[in-house]
Amino acid sequence: MMKQVFVTLIFTIAMAVNSQNIDLRGTYQGENLYVQNPFASSGVGFCIYEVTVNGMTTTDEINSSAFEIDLTVFGFEIGEEISISVKCKENCSARVLNPDVLRPRATFEIVTLKIEGSNVVWTTRNESGTIPFHVEQFKWNKWVTVGEVAGKGNWAENSYSAPVRFHSGENRFRIRQTDSRNDSKYSKEVRIRSRVTPVTYSIEKNSQIVFSHTTMYEIYDFYGRIVFKGVGEVVKIDSLERGRYYLNYDNKLDMFNKR
Repeated sequence: MMKQVFVTLIFTIAMAVNSQNIDLRGTYQGENLYVQNPFASSGVGFCIYEVTVNGMTTTDEINSSAFEIDLTVFGFEIGEEISISVKCKENCSARVLNPDVLRPRATFEIVTLKIEGSNVVWTTRNESGTIPFHVEQFKWNKWVTVGEVAGKGNWAENSYSAPVRFHSGENRFRIRQTDSRNDSKYSKEVRIRSRVTPVTYSIEKNSQIVFSHTTMYEIYDFYGRIVFKGVGEVVKIDSLERGRYYLNYDNKLDMFNKR
């Protein structure tokens, strides 16, 4: 999924393996790493001969088939960047069993959340890494993503703002983060009643839908598959096959027949 790819790119946990080393980079999340350590190819001793964290050699007992890299002894803050190097003898390969613990989690806390003009504005604290924030709006009986802002990842307070488009009637917004483990965290809702005029529409010549003014819309076929989505005043539908379609627009749900 694109969301997962975005997380992997932005919140880097790079793992490079060659004949001698395993190199890990990420952020401290309060958990330790576990390593599988086979025998050396020579049959004498184990594969790994040294482990360093941010250039410092660890004091972990590495002469065993499995061991723990204890990160708590370094006094890292949550979200602090760390680099780990696991050095191996030639012709053998060790394995870090849980490298995902270096990826940031959705840990933010909302300090303030409000609407200012046509923007959702919020302040957070206790972020553990640079995970994007998604602004969601409740419409069409579901939460719809209407904006995205890159997280700053700082443990102290961070301020954000994202422009939004109001529909007629009451508008509901919230903030979401989804981390690399696919765990999501949500803010409470903020609500505002807009003065936007309700949108109407007509179908012209069985070839286009014309809205009374610009609106976000979605069109689904009879089987629930989305065929069009976007923001605008006109939607060309001449390419659609005959049949029944479902139309979401403004804050409304409707149905139309393409003849």
